[in-house]
Amino acid sequence: MRYDTEHKQKTRELVLQAAARAIRSDGPDRVGVAGVMAEAGLTHGGFYAHFKSKDELVAAAIGQMFAQASARLEHETAERDPAEGLAAYVDFYLSKKHRDARGFGCPMAALASDVPRLSGPAREQFALGVQQSTARLADKLSALGHAEPEAAARSMIAELIGALSLARIEPDAKRSDAILAASRAQLKQRFGMKASQQ
Repeated sequence: MRYDTEHKQKTRELVLQAAARAIRSDGPDRVGVAGVMAEAGLTHGGFYAHFKSKDELVAAAIGQMFAQASARLEHETAERDPAEGLAAYVDFYLSKKHRDARGFGCPMAALASDVPRLSGPAREQFALGVQQSTARLADKLSALGHAEPEAAARSMIAELIGALSLARIEPDAKRSDAILAASRAQLKQRFGMKASQQ
């Protein structure tokens, strides 16, 4: 019985990972259950053993995306002092690699314009993810000595998302790279971060 439960959980994780990639790349409206299941190496018929509907899948996949984003923040900041850790996170977030990997990375940059059209549970999951991301970043900024860390975190998130989005929109590679570089430098200066190794 335990094997069955573990197997079901692993299968669900495969489906969520495939759905998260598809949602980031193509947008939630263009994602189909059959395509997600095929990407996960499973049959369409197995979908309903894990989710009641596509809306439930999208909401769960959004939660998965935010969990991955949180893990990335912790990866970049772990075992570093606050300034160096935040600088490393900014370097990752505003990197060419993150810009070019549309199927991975920050759900806020990938989905912000789609969220108002999603189901209530998906919007609630997204809002919860934003709140938790803001709180985690505020904790890092508080350790850095910012007097109003939550407001600072919201400001930083807005610039990170905006710069990444503008860099993705820009068709000229040099101008896109320049957007990322300028925002990295400005954020580090504004928030008192150290330069980090990329």
